Amino acid sequence: MSSIFVDDKGEGFPFVLVHGYLGSSEMWCFQKDYFSKKFRVIAPALPGFGESHNVQSLNSINAMAKKIIEILDEKKIEKFNLIGHSMGGMIVQEITKLIGDRVNKLICFATGSIGDIPGRFETMDETREKLKKEGAEVSFSRVPPKWFVKGDKDKNYFLCANAVKNVSLETADNALLAMKNWRGIDNLKNIKNDTLIIWGDKDISYNFEQVDTLNKNIKNSRLEIFENCSHNVHLEEPDRFNNLVNDFISK
Repeated sequence: MSSIFVDDKGEGFPFVLVHGYLGSSEMWCFQKDYFSKKFRVIAPALPGFGESHNVQSLNSINAMAKKIIEILDEKKIEKFNLIGHSMGGMIVQEITKLIGDRVNKLICFATGSIGDIPGRFETMDETREKLKKEGAEVSFSRVPPKWFVKGDKDKNYFLCANAVKNVSLETADNALLAMKNWRGIDNLKNIKNDTLIIWGDKDISYNFEQVDTLNKNIKNSRLEIFENCSHNVHLEEPDRFNNLVNDFISK
């Protein structure tokens, strides 16, 4: 069996939630509560992160995608809806590349098609350098506030603080390396799945061009923009976010 933490709650058609860099399964708490009332919600914590902090981390998006597929195979889940946030959005694009026929509907949330994100507040290499120089604790207190319009004053910021408590410098660096080396842009035209793209207009991790590229290249896609939200729309506007996603996957 898989050694990583996987929250599996509710009954019905499976809905798989993949968190991002410095994330956790707990960061989907509002989505798990809402969607588990009518779907079977599968929310893993990626190796090295959150509730899986004691598991050896991975340094490629492909390996992370295969880890999620392994979990789904263990649980004998054939077809499912799939959402990925930020780095998780890269992972779900990779899952779709590998087993797209098993993905019913795809949601790419606050993400893009190139891992070394053009227009990000700093390059992946700069974040890696600062991580090594400042140490994990300083880096983790510096980056997550950028994901909220209200920074660390957001009422749900505590979920980010919880998520990074036990993350090692190695895990963080492996993830930055994984993102830096990943390119999904050439595969976008192969994604045939019905796709929803979600983005907050104050997101400084991914600019509009990143989500627009997804929208223009994925055939059956539409883009929904949340005004005055940053990178963590699901924590800044959980009710609106949940309703939008529910409408999309319930159709």
